[in-house]
Amino acid sequence: MWEGYEVSGAVYKTKESVTLCKTDQGFVEVDKDTLAVPITRGERREGYVFHGHGKLVLDAIVETESGAVGEPIEKELSSPFLMLGDIEQPQQHMDEASADDLTKKGYQNESEFVDKAKSCLEKSLTRGRIHRGTCCGHFEGSMFMFPNETGRSDMLILHGSNLIYKSRSMVFISHKGKSILKSPEHVAMSHNGKCILIGR
Repeated sequence: MWEGYEVSGAVYKTKESVTLCKTDQGFVEVDKDTLAVPITRGERREGYVFHGHGKLVLDAIVETESGAVGEPIEKELSSPFLMLGDIEQPQQHMDEASADDLTKKGYQNESEFVDKAKSCLEKSLTRGRIHRGTCCGHFEGSMFMFPNETGRSDMLILHGSNLIYKSRSMVFISHKGKSILKSPEHVAMSHNGKCILIGR
C-alpha cells in the first residue's frame, strides 16, 4: 500500500480549463477555477487533490468479429478526486486560490478544503487497494482515483502507451496493440486484429 503521502501546502485554482492527461483512448480535464491542493511525499510534490468541475472521457471498446464490445465512458467530475504522477502540466496553469474562490466552491476557509482533500486521499489510497507502481517511491506515469457511489474509487492508470481503467463494474486494459475488457456480461480480448470473446 502507499505510505508517506499527505496533503500539504497552499490551495490553488486553475486559471483556465486544463487537460490533465490525453491519450488515443480519451482524456481527463478540469474547468477553470477548479481548486487544487498538493499531495506530497517527504519534500517531493507527487500530485494534487482537485475539486471543481471536470470530465473523464474514455473509449473502453474492444472490436471483435461479433462487433464492438464495451461502450464509451463519460464521467462528470464534480466530487474531489486525486491525481498522482505526471503533474507538470497542471502546475503550469495554477494560481493561489483566494478566500472568494473557496467560498464559491462551498468551503468556509482553506482548512475546510484541506480537510476534505485529506479525507479524499485517505479513502482513495486505502479503499482503492492500490499496489505500488513506483520507482524509488515515485509513481511513474499518471494515476487518477475518482470516488464512486459505493464509497470506493474508480481508478485510471496511464504510463506511456499503457492504460488501465477499473470501476466497480468493469476493467479495461490497453497495452501495445492489446486490449482486454472484463464486464459482468463479457470478457473480450483483442491483439493485432485477432479477437476472443467470452459471453456469460
